[in-house]
Amino acid sequence: MTPTLMQAVDIDTVNAALTQDSKVLAEQFYFFTVAIMWLIHAGFMSYEAGVARRKNVMATALKNILTIAVVTPAFYYFGWVIYGCFQRGFIPTDPWGDSAEAAFCASTIPWGDAMGPNLADNITGVFWAAFLLFSWTTGSILSGAVIERIRLSAYLILAVVLGSIVWILDAAWGWSAGGWLVTDFGFHDAIASGVVHGVAGIFTLGVLLQLGPRIGKYDLKGRMRRFLPHNLHMTLLGLMLIFAGFYGFYAACLVITSTAFPGWLNIYLNPTTLSAITFTITVGFAGGFIGGYFASRGDPFWTVSGGLAGVISVSAGADVYAPSLVFLISAGTAAIVVWVGGVIEQKLRIDDAVGAVAVHGVAGFLGLLWVGIFAAGYPTGVNNVPSSFEGQLIGILTFFPLAFLPGYAIAWLLKKMNLLRVPVEVELEGLDVAEFGQDFYPEHAHAGEKIIDVDGTARSADEISRQAAKGLV
Repeated sequence: MTPTLMQAVDIDTVNAALTQDSKVLAEQFYFFTVAIMWLIHAGFMSYEAGVARRKNVMATALKNILTIAVVTPAFYYFGWVIYGCFQRGFIPTDPWGDSAEAAFCASTIPWGDAMGPNLADNITGVFWAAFLLFSWTTGSILSGAVIERIRLSAYLILAVVLGSIVWILDAAWGWSAGGWLVTDFGFHDAIASGVVHGVAGIFTLGVLLQLGPRIGKYDLKGRMRRFLPHNLHMTLLGLMLIFAGFYGFYAACLVITSTAFPGWLNIYLNPTTLSAITFTITVGFAGGFIGGYFASRGDPFWTVSGGLAGVISVSAGADVYAPSLVFLISAGTAAIVVWVGGVIEQKLRIDDAVGAVAVHGVAGFLGLLWVGIFAAGYPTGVNNVPSSFEGQLIGILTFFPLAFLPGYAIAWLLKKMNLLRVPVEVELEGLDVAEFGQDFYPEHAHAGEKIIDVDGTARSADEISRQAAKGLV
């Protein structure tokens, strides 16, 4: 197989390199990584529902299920085409040309032979599904940050744009063997620190700037109140489910080959192993927990969220980092993320209910930066373009506006049309009553919920919210 073909096509490379028996094994491998990754979305649903107040729990949970419902067809009809056809920039590859790039592009067209029942193709469906679940993840990252005040229709529009256009475009450019960032600048993001997490986090920042804080989050002087999760145990359990699903996420980012030692390639078609990424993900979680625990002085939410931030920060270099370096990077990044999360919430007065901008956005882009500092010189892609600080910086400067501007602009447009945020009376009553006509907890159960006021006292959440809506506190 020529380097040109390998550079252009990920799936075709796999199909050509494997014998029929090994194709079946590869198909099973990706199938089960997809099954494991469902835990990520079960985790996001529990994580967000635990953070929400009781009057919003069912609406928050269902939003995660509907993410799957709308992103799946959108990704099938145009998201996968973007990955196949836009690797060289905004102008798509000619799907009817003679090049290997054109062949890959044509194979992603939704009505093509590869996108359905095809007994000769063991890879396309399961590989597509792995990327689809990455798309769900981007939507879920947005979902948690905007709970309790965004309209469901507005969220679903934003989730489709993020999950089926924005993130997959940056993946085409920087997370494929033929992407221009890779072939021209040696950009390296092996397990998607920036491609998935960083981009989703910064898209979310753009949305939050238009959406605004929950009623009562800040007092008249701009000082922050703490909204207590209705069930922190559920939130922590959700995060642990996400961590379990991450092992499937990491594994799905590898390409299998039976023709080259050691049998595994990263997304750029460079050699790696399952063992290498297993070291990284496991040590990364441990380092993140340590950094989050000490930086937050033992706060349970930020301790566990630190684990997520830690593993995101080392994902970009997961295929080349030594475990000791992984521990240092993940612990240090988790500590930074805890601090940034406080700045975002307290100083900038951006109400990010789950810290998504800090945990995913900041940790994801720092992950790209760390590769440029600690792994410069490692070859990326079949052309062996060395990774570099400059190449990683170009990737950051490309991805940041690509993520932020659509989130900000679409949210701005929805806001102008009065379609972004629920009415004040709906937010006060709770989304569950507005959307389902019932309170899923016993009558008046949410009346006992508390908000920690700026002076440290616990006050009735309903009381503060209603007074804040009138501009009294």
